[in-house]
Amino acid sequence: MSFEKINLKDFFNLKSLFFIILGNLIYALGVVLFILPNGLITGGTTGLGLFVHHQFGLSISTFVAIFNITMFVLGLFFLGLNFALSTLLSTVLYPLLLSIFETVLAGNGKITDDPLLAVIMAGLMIGLGLGMVIKVGASTGGMDIPPLILNKKLKISVSIGLYFFDFAVLLMQILFSDRENVLYGILLVFIYTVVLDKVLLMGEKQMQVKIVSEKYQEINEAILKQLNRGSTLLEAETGYTKKESYVVLSVVSKRELNQLQRIVNELDQTAFMIINQVNEVRGRGFSLEKQYK
Repeated sequence: MSFEKINLKDFFNLKSLFFIILGNLIYALGVVLFILPNGLITGGTTGLGLFVHHQFGLSISTFVAIFNITMFVLGLFFLGLNFALSTLLSTVLYPLLLSIFETVLAGNGKITDDPLLAVIMAGLMIGLGLGMVIKVGASTGGMDIPPLILNKKLKISVSIGLYFFDFAVLLMQILFSDRENVLYGILLVFIYTVVLDKVLLMGEKQMQVKIVSEKYQEINEAILKQLNRGSTLLEAETGYTKKESYVVLSVVSKRELNQLQRIVNELDQTAFMIINQVNEVRGRGFSLEKQYK
């Protein structure tokens, strides 16, 4: 898992703000609707809040607010202003939403009595919420910050740090939770981690095509004129005959792939094609408008 730094201009981008707010809202709802009513345990700041609530009676939302502010100050000191800006909104928003939902849904928030279903739904919602926040270059703050500090100071992998703290928090909750609940907690962490990774890889999937053919010039022209797509010619040498040639590289949509295959087959039935799905393509013709000369 990685966290990008954003500058002040990016921080006030409306699209980024929208996904930070929506991500925190989904995250808080997942906790209030599925974790708290079913007595489940989890990792991260929320899990630490559950431990403190059980041991000292402090409300989870109050602890999360105090902890997030403390981590925000540490992040500002150790990781700099850009990082602090990326965590500022989540630092305030998540505990606020948690407090509101706890109050509004008190006694009415339980949707299911099945702990396995609650774990699955909580994992999906938490992973989706965290993924939305991190995908726009922000951070959820809280328990994300110690692994980042350790990474900067001791070069410990961020993902290893996150897993260590998550499981440490789960183990702390053994004091008031049975072993079955701990297993549910481990499953919950696994589910939201998998969902988080999937969300970070989401995008407009396209097809990358590499074409090896002696008629690379005709194929290249057809891609440019018939498909109205860009292409790149890569210098190559055939492995057996040692003949110098070019590989045509292009990225097309799934809808255009069949048309490209038909074009290549008409021009050279012996052409060698390598087709891969890529998660996202950015640049002219995809995330930017085409320019014609």
